[in-house]
Amino acid sequence: MNMEQEVKRQMEILKRGVEEIISERELEDKIKKSLETGKPLVVKLGIDPTGSDLHIGHAVPLRKLRQFQDLGHRVKFLIGTFTARIGDPTGKSETRKMLSAEDIQKNIETYLEQVKLILDLEKTEVVYNGDWLEKLSLEDVLKLLSQFTVAQMVQREDFSKRLSEGKPVSLVEFMYPILQGYDSVAIEADVELGATEQKFNILRGRDLQKNAGQQQQVCMMMPILVGLDGVEKMSKSLGNYIGVTEAPNDMFGKVMSVSDELMWNYYEVATDVSLEEIESLKEGVANGTIHPMDCKKRLGEEIVKIYHSEEKGKQAREWFENVFSNRNMAVDLPEVKIDADEVSAIDLLVRELMFLKSTSEARRLISQGGFKINDEAVKDLKAVIKIEDGMVVRAGKKKIVKVIK
Repeated sequence: MNMEQEVKRQMEILKRGVEEIISERELEDKIKKSLETGKPLVVKLGIDPTGSDLHIGHAVPLRKLRQFQDLGHRVKFLIGTFTARIGDPTGKSETRKMLSAEDIQKNIETYLEQVKLILDLEKTEVVYNGDWLEKLSLEDVLKLLSQFTVAQMVQREDFSKRLSEGKPVSLVEFMYPILQGYDSVAIEADVELGATEQKFNILRGRDLQKNAGQQQQVCMMMPILVGLDGVEKMSKSLGNYIGVTEAPNDMFGKVMSVSDELMWNYYEVATDVSLEEIESLKEGVANGTIHPMDCKKRLGEEIVKIYHSEEKGKQAREWFENVFSNRNMAVDLPEVKIDADEVSAIDLLVRELMFLKSTSEARRLISQGGFKINDEAVKDLKAVIKIEDGMVVRAGKKKIVKVIK
């Protein structure tokens, strides 16, 4: 394979599922120079350890980072031990609370344990921005601030929105994108990955690198994965997520609740299925030769395979088909312990099992006959359920558990 073909090959791999590249031409030039000199690109992905649980939405940029890694480039996984104390203001309607050093350290340990499901940690340089940001003098900070104007900072949509609503924006928050940009100077990044909502911050890295006499980094913006509800971005707090450490059956079952339309987006950014095959599946669904549910089951298998194994993916599919298609109750079901002797149907669904987020959702499900005990529908909204060891509770088509006392 000649130089031109290898550059094209790498670009095809790296462009998949990317929302925007600033700029594509620069990335091509950097890859070409890397091949000519034998010097790999320095690729940066920064995270603030403000949480501890990863879901497949978080995995979108991590998987892109793994692609760079597999192509032989230097991956720098940057953990914002300093910036986490400020908190990224992106998308926030109010100033975030600063985290303690203890919380940050605890989150880092959990985060890295999950990241190794995606990245090869032996080939990953884990760096902490506290190592250089804590050493900046007041003079250094003032020099950084002097490179930006207030007008530039209030161009950020979330800042301008809050100011127009009369909500405060602290000067500390103005520092966040500047410090994130300085991280790129400190590690001399060639490429920075981030979600589309990080665009303003990532571009500040280009500004600071230019002013420091460095080659400007390429900015690669990844799409924000929409959650299982098909409306909001994937979030643990909204309950519309698939965790990367979830059990295979739970992971597969959650994929089955994704809409037919959203399914294709998951295929592109959350699996390794080739774009050609995805297009072929789409065409099959469109002309009626392939049932959408078969495509969704394939998607479930692919996602489970990434975080568990191919065998686990097949087993999860078989379990799902046994329980939900063949109604075979002899298979192992997830178990939930309930101490109460009896509980109302609504409380069972919302509070005890947490199948649903609100009583209104529970009422609707019960009225529609979607709530079943031992495969018998319970349609009485005021029903009180006697809790028995081994009883099977089903909510809708995708949620099922065995109760133990």
